[in-house]
Amino acid sequence: MSSRRAERLVNLVICLLSTRQYLPANRIRAAVPGYDTGGSDSADEAFKRMFERDKAELRELGIPLETGRNSAFDSEDGYRIARRDYELPEIDLQPDEAAAVGLAARLWQSAGLADASRSGLRKLQAAGVDVDGTSWLAVDPRVDAAEPAFAGCLAGVRARVPLAFDYRTPASDASVRREVEPWGVVSWHGRWYLVGHDRVRAAARCFRLSRIVGSVARAGRPGEVTVPEGIDLVAYVASEQPPRHTARVRIRRGAAAGLRRSGRVASGASDGEPGGEPDNDVVELDYNDPETLASRIAGYGAGVVVLEPADVRAAVVALLRAHAGDAEPARAPTP
Repeated sequence: MSSRRAERLVNLVICLLSTRQYLPANRIRAAVPGYDTGGSDSADEAFKRMFERDKAELRELGIPLETGRNSAFDSEDGYRIARRDYELPEIDLQPDEAAAVGLAARLWQSAGLADASRSGLRKLQAAGVDVDGTSWLAVDPRVDAAEPAFAGCLAGVRARVPLAFDYRTPASDASVRREVEPWGVVSWHGRWYLVGHDRVRAAARCFRLSRIVGSVARAGRPGEVTVPEGIDLVAYVASEQPPRHTARVRIRRGAAAGLRRSGRVASGASDGEPGGEPDNDVVELDYNDPETLASRIAGYGAGVVVLEPADVRAAVVALLRAHAGDAEPARAPTP
């Protein structure tokens, strides 16, 4: 099945699952992305053939497609999917199975399906269709892969085509050009990584997507890349992580409870800790990556101050300055 048809079928399922009414074919054609075939007679026939194939496909997949009419005045049958018949019973997954399902949901978010589905629902609402705003949430992915490089890297993995991009290393703000034969894109501890063979260094490497600068370009033809058999991409990413370090931060008592729970209270201000003040605690936090820890700390604002090390402190200051630069300057008071 082509990716275009698969996307259309997903949109059709979400459309029919989100309505309490029976939708006739003409409304489905207007609401579901992928059915816009024009207004000519040949286009009408093309839509009918396409829609018949899609209905048969849904029924073969076991999706309960209902046919009926909303009132005696309707001139043609409509379609919908009853939520009670569509929903799965309670499923007890093992930890590794649950992890696989969660990863698949993250990939789906970045496949463009969610935006197309929302577009279809908006069309239904604009057409006056009574849309159930809760049922479609059950199939809307909840985890986002926000890195701009995600789509390009995932497309390269699927096409087995070499990729080229500029990459910023943790030790330097300058970026260097990398050419990689991609093996896969994986999530590890909340971050997305590209794993593959680095042609410049002639060795396997992993690249954090948030450090890719600019766009990802193709550096070869589809089908050139061969993925090694039996490689565990997640295990490789984990093995490539830098050793854990410890940062010391000053947290105002009553603030940053989540950050406090993930660390260890080293001492209070009464113990004479450098920089200590009344109502403050010094907390030790273990971390691998300074930027990741800095993004957590910066969210608590003035409630947390980094004492050491210097690289984490500098990363927090850079984040706060960036946010301050985005804010509108305060206007001077009128005399």
